[in-house]
Amino acid sequence: MSEVTFRPAQAGDLPAIIALLADDIFGQKREDASSPLNPNYVRALQEIDADPNQVQVVATMNGEVVGTLQLTFIPGLAHGGAWRGQIEGVRIATAHRGSGLGQRMFEWAITQCRTRGCSLVQLTTDKERPDAHRFYERIGFVGSHIGYKLAL
Repeated sequence: MSEVTFRPAQAGDLPAIIALLADDIFGQKREDASSPLNPNYVRALQEIDADPNQVQVVATMNGEVVGTLQLTFIPGLAHGGAWRGQIEGVRIATAHRGSGLGQRMFEWAITQCRTRGCSLVQLTTDKERPDAHRFYERIGFVGSHIGYKLAL
């Protein structure tokens, strides 16, 4: 695999990030990869950037965005006032799936969580993503909870 760089996303990365988010059966229904970009995406990235406990990350190879995830650091009173790292919106470009890039992205994100003093890293995933479930379990995550959502 070529050299991979992980860095905070920049406004110029948004079209590639949205294309990654839209490049699956679920994302096709909920993301808008049209041009010009939906201004909500621009606003969301600005808000993520303004929050010291949030980072939208891109993985790049040869200057091309090939992966993304959002990393959130959550303070809490539970577990003795522990911090948690939340990983969401994980996507790898189709051409790089199965190459080890996803594992490298998670290793990088978990290291960031350790650096920030998190005692736990968590994520949610759709029940209809069995390949993702196998991947998460292979790298050490345990399906220990049931999550619920309420659309507003």
